[in-house]
Amino acid sequence: MTLVFDTSTVIAVMRRETGADRIAELFAGGAMSSVNFAELVAQGVRRGVSAEDVTNDFTQLKLVVHAFDLEDATLTGALIAVTRPFGLSLGDRACLALAKRLNGTAVTANHAWAKLDLGIPIDVFR
Repeated sequence: MTLVFDTSTVIAVMRRETGADRIAELFAGGAMSSVNFAELVAQGVRRGVSAEDVTNDFTQLKLVVHAFDLEDATLTGALIAVTRPFGLSLGDRACLALAKRLNGTAVTANHAWAKLDLGIPIDVFR
């Protein structure tokens, strides 16, 4: 089963936060939506890190970035109906949509995801 990582997981690993060691071991062969990668770059730039440096650091993690296609966009948009009460962002929903498309497990640090009943396996790593 493919593991699909949201932005919070990559940030946790890059910052060496609590629980990051367990997640870093799972990255090889894992997936990430291009929407989540865009969020990662934006987070870095906001903290004064260049987009190039974020990209260079990211490539060391061995995650595969998947293009955000029409199927993902449709499901991401549709997920707003059930995720709005939990405050999930566009990036969060994009991660979940990719996990569904790949028949994978979404991995996050966001505890609100554990309350979702979407038929998509979710691993809250801390």
